Amino acid sequence: MSTEMVKAAFEKQIVVLPLDIIIPQKEVTKGHRTGDFYRHLTASVKHIGLIEPLVIYPRGPADYLLLDGHVRLEILKTLGFKEAKCLLATDDEAYTYNRHVNHIPAIAQHFMLLEALKNGLTEERIAAALDVSLESIRVKRDLLNGICSEVVQILMNKPVSPQVFTILRKMKPLRQIEAAEHMVAGGTYTIPFAKALLAVTKPEMLEEMAASSKRLQATSDAARSMLEEENEFILRDLKSVEESYGTDVLTLTVSYGYIDRLLKNAKVERYLARHHADILQTMKTMLASGGRGSGGIRESAVPELSGFSGPPRAVSTSSRPRIVH
Repeated sequence: MSTEMVKAAFEKQIVVLPLDIIIPQKEVTKGHRTGDFYRHLTASVKHIGLIEPLVIYPRGPADYLLLDGHVRLEILKTLGFKEAKCLLATDDEAYTYNRHVNHIPAIAQHFMLLEALKNGLTEERIAAALDVSLESIRVKRDLLNGICSEVVQILMNKPVSPQVFTILRKMKPLRQIEAAEHMVAGGTYTIPFAKALLAVTKPEMLEEMAASSKRLQATSDAARSMLEEENEFILRDLKSVEESYGTDVLTLTVSYGYIDRLLKNAKVERYLARHHADILQTMKTMLASGGRGSGGIRESAVPELSGFSGPPRAVSTSSRPRIVH
């Protein structure tokens, strides 16, 4: 094992520097200034101050290149600030800072809000600091009322709209769990999808108030029952397809590449043309319609032809290199 020390990307101390010696790399556009993020951040800086320091790289005396925090710098200047807290980077590489943007999921926002209220902040002050309505703060505060703990764990880090929980709240806990699992299986967390799941939920799996309302625009009980069954079949098939999708695509890609290489062998193509013209035509049609579009396979991934020993086996997905971010 290597004992080489990892070089720190930042200096340990946070410094305070005048804003006029910090050089931005890009301009904050009018579109940014009129967006909700800019408005919320402006209110936060105005009421609380700068929380996240600017990231800068020292190029020389009184010359600092801004790597991260262009919107924050613009807001500080607009509000009349003359200096700001900064974090000194040891490298002028700015690409990695915004390579991955992690938005805070609704459930995480809920728990952060509860923690802030627990520490003594009032709802009114939080609303003012974020420049949002008091009602929206209360909606986030009560987000998980009536939601079972299993659903909270399933959707903890998912990009779920707060309105989805309002829909889930109309279902009984067991159905809530099923709906959450369907969302994860399909990778869909939208309000229309949640409403569709609610619409095909059996009356006995709904809370009393929701069960008494008109949930499904079906012409008869028979049509409703048929739609519910169809939905269950589709969602069950979706899960089974999801389990084998990666391996199936990999097998298909390797097979396309193998057939492509096979038909480039003149002897093989002549033999097929003479004795199995229909199979040859089918292979060519398949390659023309979808084989080359499946892409992503290198020439080296397809075995060389030293005789005809049958198609290659698909490579196990566990043997592929992992990408570490």
